[in-house]
Amino acid sequence: MNKDKQKLIEQGFEGFKTVRELMMSCRDIPKEMGVYVVLREKEERPKILEKRPFDCQEEKYPSYSKTELEKEWVEGTHIVYIGKAGGSDQKTGLHKRLSTYIRFGKGKKAAHGGGRSIWQLSDALDLVVCWRILFDEEPCCVENAMIANFCKQHGNKRPFANRRN
Repeated sequence: MNKDKQKLIEQGFEGFKTVRELMMSCRDIPKEMGVYVVLREKEERPKILEKRPFDCQEEKYPSYSKTELEKEWVEGTHIVYIGKAGGSDQKTGLHKRLSTYIRFGKGKKAAHGGGRSIWQLSDALDLVVCWRILFDEEPCCVENAMIANFCKQHGNKRPFANRRN
């Protein structure tokens, strides 16, 4: 087990479902608010596609340039994306947020442009998604702290698919 996954388990993350599994069913994802992380468990650098394998919402959420994404890859980590669901700034819980994300990855119209560079990874279906339900903490605060901690550990680089706060 890689160190990133081990730390997430120690922090109370659960699920650890592949994107392929979630494309078949999202029923195991809890409805509560929380944070989620997308992991790439392979060690080698990924192959990045010229554009997403689907054209849905290309005008609203355009594919990034392959060159740009290759510069964004962060060596030495399995964490690809950190996201939030629910809280005072977002009514959508984990189930709805991740279901929308997966729907976007199926090429369907869905309001989830965050982390969209994930869909330009050739092995996007093999990525692993985990989540942590939050009861007393604000998801945006936990997400921001996780991204800040990631940046601190990786020379001020954000996770690959976290393009902005």
